[in-house]
Order: sequence, then C-alpha cells, then structure tokens
Amino acid sequence: PYANGKIHMGHALNKISKDIIIRSKSMSGFRSPYVPGWDTHGLPIESALTKQEGVDRKSMSVVEFRKLCQEYALRQVEGQKADFKRLGVTGEWDNPYLTLAPEYEAAQIRIFGQMAAKGYIYKGLKPIYWSPSSESSLAEAEVEYADVTSPSIYVAFKVKDGKGIVPENAEFVIWTTTPWTLPANLGISVSPVASYVQVKVGDRHFIVAQDLLESLAKTLNWEDYQVEAHYQGQDFDRLTAWHPFYERESLLMVGDHVTLDAGTGLVHSAPGHGEDDYYVG
Repeated sequence: PYANGKIHMGHALNKISKDIIIRSKSMSGFRSPYVPGWDTHGLPIESALTKQEGVDRKSMSVVEFRKLCQEYALRQVEGQKADFKRLGVTGEWDNPYLTLAPEYEAAQIRIFGQMAAKGYIYKGLKPIYWSPSSESSLAEAEVEYADVTSPSIYVAFKVKDGKGIVPENAEFVIWTTTPWTLPANLGISVSPVASYVQVKVGDRHFIVAQDLLESLAKTLNWEDYQVEAHYQGQDFDRLTAWHPFYERESLLMVGDHVTLDAGTGLVHSAPGHGEDDYYVG
C-alpha cells in the first residue's frame, strides 16, 4: 500500500482477500510466501506531511524536506504493519520491501537499464496535469474528476490568411464547453471528411459544418441566412484565423477527433489543456 496514513476498509478487503488465497495454497502444499511492500515515494506523502503535520517545505532545503518525508513514510509503514498483523494477515512482516530502500532502487535501475538496452525506452512530449497548490505535476491516477455545469459558448474567429480559399471577411465559428481555456487557444480543428458551408447572416459571413447548420440556425436565431459557399474540411488545413481577443493567429488543422454530434463542427484547440489538442497540432 501507499505509506501516507492509516489503513482503511479498502486495505482490509485487499489484504484479507489475498490472505485467504495464500493460506489456501499453503494448506494445499504449495510454497506461497507473501512479502508485503510499501510505496514510499510521491506527492501524497509530501502533501500529508505539509497538511497533517504543518511542515513548511519552503522554509528548508529540498534535502531536509526529503529527509522528513522519509521519516514520515517509515512511521506510516510501521503503523500499517501493526494494523495488518492485528487483522491476522500472514506475511514476512520482518522482511518487507520498501521503494525507498537502496537495494530496491538499485534493482529498479538495473531493470530500467535492461529496458533501455532492448529499445523500450523513448523520449516523447505530452501535456501533463499541474497542481498550482502543490507546485507539482500530477500523474493521471492522482486526478479526481467531478461532474460540473459550465457554460457553453460560440465564438467567431476572423480569417487571417484564407490562402485564396476562404475570403478574408469570413469567420470560423467554434463551440466550446470549456470557455476558460480560450486564452490558451492556438488552433481550430475541423473534420477531414465533413462538409462545411459559409453563410451570410446580416453583414457577417460565418463558416460552420453543413450537417449542423439547421440546428445551429435555430440555436443562434439565424432567421434569415444565405448559403454563400461550400467547402470540405480538408480545404481549411493550414489556413489561419485571428485569436478572438489576442493579437496572434490560430492555425486551422484537420483532426479525427472532431465529430458532428453537436456544436459547429469546428473545435477550439488548446494544446496545453488536452491530449487530443496537443497531438493534432
């Protein structure tokens, strides 16, 4: 388990279930030792130390803080070990493995070296989650999701360089349920297989997906619109538009993640806020 606090019912269920199997196999004549182990690294230990024990990590050096984390983790290991023994779980409690033990870390490095020698290790780029409060990146397992209600908005991006395909007075209309990511917008994704239309509404010229035009017109109260031109999504690849409130351009690109289930068929892309956005760029 993770060495960042007392055990709970989840730990009990896990250990007792495994203990039943181990005891059954042992009674059947199998050699089935259970070597307990603890994960003693990571952000939860640092967070528990600062929140539960009031440690100010900024008042000391990194080395000093790591030392406190080590001591805290070892205390949690001993506490959890005692609780597991009280549950009657069998195991080699005097010979556990800890991820902070030098011999364990050395074994990890050896395995990593073998993986590198076989070509399994590569360097790549990927957007990651960041915690402002912890001032640290987060693993996907550390991210908690919740259903929230947020406003969805339509935003028009004026054409910057239509490359002779799209007129300069036209505007690409996107629909987003995450308006708070608009400052980070760097592009607009379109479907490579969808058809798009340019419609005149009043004195403005909007570009949207053809299949969504009717529903969009009802939503935005376009009572009197005129279709001026037809396009394929591929036509827009590498055109540019103006960011709606910054003086910088947004690149249009094709992306297989764009669907016509809702919206306009044009997806606002902020690579710093989503994997799809990052990779399509």
